[in-house]
Amino acid sequence: MAQMILRNLTNADSPLLADMLVNKLDRKYQVWMRKSLSIPLWSPSVLKQKLNYIHSNPVKAGLCKYPEEYKYSSARFYLCNEKDWDFFSHIEG
Repeated sequence: MAQMILRNLTNADSPLLADMLVNKLDRKYQVWMRKSLSIPLWSPSVLKQKLNYIHSNPVKAGLCKYPEEYKYSSARFYLCNEKDWDFFSHIEG
């Protein structure tokens, strides 16, 4: 995804590229923040809490009224049993 973003910004000669310039040994630009926060999922209740949080993000962003209405959310898989994406697997096995 980062490569696609950089390619599109480069093709568009976007001024946003300057904000992503890092000139590191292994990369010229950096799209994503490093050292992302990881959250241990030590119990089924914590896992469900985090999944519900992720599902509610499109609603909070105003992209839909209900989580299952957002096309790119796994909420459609869990709440409506819609299998739009082959790579989903249920958290309960």
